[in-house]
Amino acid sequence: QVQLVESGGGLVQPGGSLRLSCAASGIIFSAYAMGWYRQAPGKQRELVATITSGSSTNYADSVKGRFTISRDNAKNTVYLQMNSLQPEDTAVYYCRTVLRVVVYWGKGTLVTVSS
Repeated sequence: QVQLVESGGGLVQPGGSLRLSCAASGIIFSAYAMGWYRQAPGKQRELVATITSGSSTNYADSVKGRFTISRDNAKNTVYLQMNSLQPEDTAVYYCRTVLRVVVYWGKGTLVTVSS
């Protein structure tokens, strides 16, 4: 059974940093692409960043240069380092992977950027 568990969210001031983690189980982690998505209040869920099994990365324009996605296959974990956070980054952040045609989501971790 595939499980994705996010952690690392919290309250941070504008300009601050956070690192999110997503621990995966039930899959051969190194073989799969992973993604971070976010959903702000009243808005649709949107892509933040993805990383392939070969560690190629892709970012939403809104986070390029501020966020970095990475993976540690030995720990079955994908990370999202978020720097220069702004109030518009406030959202629930979700981890996602696709196994064959089935999409798996974590339950999310809340990031609030506020002074």
